[in-house]
Amino acid sequence: MNMQPTTRVQAPPPCRTIAETGLNPVMMRDILLKTMFRMNIETITALERALAIPARVVQELIDEVRGQALVEAIGTLHANSGGEMGYRLSDSGKARALDALSQSEYYGAMPVPMADYAEQVKRQSIRNIQISREQLTGAMGHLVLPPELLDHLGPAVGSGRSILMYGPPGNGKSSISNGIRDALGDKIYIPRAIEYNGQVITVYDPIVHSKAEEVTDDPGALRRTSNRHDRRYVLCDRPTVITGGELTLDMLDLKYNPTARTYTAPLQFKSTGGVFIVDDLGRQSEPPQSLINRWIVPLEENKDILALQSGEKFEVPFDTLVIFSTNFHPNEIFDKAALRRIFFKIKIDGPSQEDFLKIFALVARKKGIPLDEASLVHLLKVKYPTINNVYANYQPVFLIDQIIAICEFEGIPFQMTPKLIDRAWANMFVREDKIEH
Repeated sequence: MNMQPTTRVQAPPPCRTIAETGLNPVMMRDILLKTMFRMNIETITALERALAIPARVVQELIDEVRGQALVEAIGTLHANSGGEMGYRLSDSGKARALDALSQSEYYGAMPVPMADYAEQVKRQSIRNIQISREQLTGAMGHLVLPPELLDHLGPAVGSGRSILMYGPPGNGKSSISNGIRDALGDKIYIPRAIEYNGQVITVYDPIVHSKAEEVTDDPGALRRTSNRHDRRYVLCDRPTVITGGELTLDMLDLKYNPTARTYTAPLQFKSTGGVFIVDDLGRQSEPPQSLINRWIVPLEENKDILALQSGEKFEVPFDTLVIFSTNFHPNEIFDKAALRRIFFKIKIDGPSQEDFLKIFALVARKKGIPLDEASLVHLLKVKYPTINNVYANYQPVFLIDQIIAICEFEGIPFQMTPKLIDRAWANMFVREDKIEH
C-alpha cells in the first residue's frame, strides 16, 4: 500500500540569466569574488557547484568582472580539469573581495530573494497536502490508538493548521507528533539562503533538513537533468523542528552573527512547509500564554514578522503545521482568546484496559518476554487498583524493561511472575516517605 501523500511539489525553475536570479548584480559580483577568494576556485564548473547557479550565469558574471578588471583568465588548466579555462582574482579583485568580506563574510550559494521564496512557499504549501486515513494509520502503525483519535487527528493534519494535544503525561503525545511528521512523507525545496534588503539569511540547516538524494549527470549523457530546478534550493523531506522545555522567545528571532555579519533563520522559519512541535508546553521558562501570544499573528495571517539588527521589521511567509503538546489542562495555561486561535484541540487520554493489554502483549512479544496469565491477573486486580486503575501508554514498556533488567541481574531466563511484577511496579512510582535531613 502506498503511504505517501499524492501531491507533487512544483520545483522552482532554474534561472538562465543574472536578471532572472532577482538579485542585485553588485551583490552577486561580491559573492562571486568572495567565493573565489575563500574557496580558491578557478573554473566555471567549480563555481557552478559553489554558487548553485547554472554555468551560463556564472560565465555571464565572470565576463562582467573581467570587464571590470577584477578577474583575469589564466588559460586552460592542468590535464584533469577537462581543458577548462581558468580564472583568478586580480589585485584589485582581491582588494574588492576583502572589502566585501569586511561587510559580510557570506560566500557560496547565491541567495534567493524573499519575494521569490514566498512564491515557492505557496507552490509547496503544507496546506496542499491531502492525507488519507490509510496514510495516517500507516505512519501511526507502531502505536495502539483508539479509532476516534484518528477521526480527530486526520482533519487536523490535513488542514495544515495549529493543533493542541493535551492530556496526562506518558500517553504518547510526542510519539503521535512524530507519527504526524512521518505521515507527511513528500519532499519540498529549501533555500540555502535568502536575501532581504541586501542582507543574507541562511536557511538550509543539515541538522534540521533531511536532504534527498541528488540527481547527478552522466558525463556522457546528451541531456543534463540536474539543472531542472533552481540549485539555490535543496530538495528535502518536509522539515520537522522539535523543541521542548528549552524553548525561549528569543529562539524565534533572527540570529545575527556579529563576527560574520550574517543572519541565521530562526527555528520556525526553518520549519516552513513542515512541522513545528512545541513539546512539554508549560515547562519552558516563558509562560505558555507568552509563547502563544508570539504565535497569534503567524497562526491567523500565515505570515511572521522578523527584525534585522537595525530594527527594521519585515514579513516572511508562515506555512507550518504547529503542534503544541502539554500535560496541563488548556484552561490552566491559556486564556480563551489564545485557545480560540488554536484551530484543533485534541485530548490524548490514557488507554482503556483492553488497549493497555494489547500494548503490554505487543511489547512483551517484541522484547522476548513470555506472557503469564497469573502475572497479568495480579497486575490488573492487585496493582492497578492501588492507582485507581489509571493506565498510561508508557507503563507497559517501563514494566517489561524492569522485568528484563531483574532477570538479567538474577541470571534467570526471561519470564513473567507476580513477584517480578511487584519488583518492577516498585520502581514505577516513588513512595511518599518523608526524608529526614
